Amino acid sequence: MASASRAPTKPQQILVLDPPTELKFRGPFTTVVTTHLKLRNPTARKVCFKVKSTSPRRYCVRPNSGVVEPGCTVTVAAMLQPFSYDPSREAKHKFMVQSVFAPPDTSNLQAVWKKADPGELMDSKLRCVFEMPRESDKQDDGLRLRKPAHLNKPRLDSSTSLKPSRTTPLPVVLLVIGAVFVGFFLGKFIL
Repeated sequence: MASASRAPTKPQQILVLDPPTELKFRGPFTTVVTTHLKLRNPTARKVCFKVKSTSPRRYCVRPNSGVVEPGCTVTVAAMLQPFSYDPSREAKHKFMVQSVFAPPDTSNLQAVWKKADPGELMDSKLRCVFEMPRESDKQDDGLRLRKPAHLNKPRLDSSTSLKPSRTTPLPVVLLVIGAVFVGFFLGKFIL
């Protein structure tokens, strides 16, 4: 007689994830690269969520947990920390979005997750994809870099001097200050 015990099936993820299966990070990876994940709640009940990563030291996730109100969407920012990218190595980083229908009191999310019944937990996994910028993107970035950083500053003409200008030379300022002091003291003695 075969054993009839089966692992209980997990409920299907109730949140609608955008993107649904993978998070794309577009390099260069010399600075923090951010991508966004939208969590939409199509139900009439509040849903608690938690976002986890297989590489928590590489990513900063904000918010990494919270509550999605009925009919609302929460945008989560996943920030990849700078690293030395090697396109020949496959990255196996993944994110998991866990969710559970919220109990009446959601003031303490840690308690909600501790008390959550494992049979009620829903989860979705997303893999991370690293992309280098396309050549057209690099050219667009180059054009953006060539634009003036501050449009309100006046442009330099070819006749404009690049040396910093002083309105009054320092010795003249000292001479005026000295004259004021001498005049003050002479005024005291004369009057």
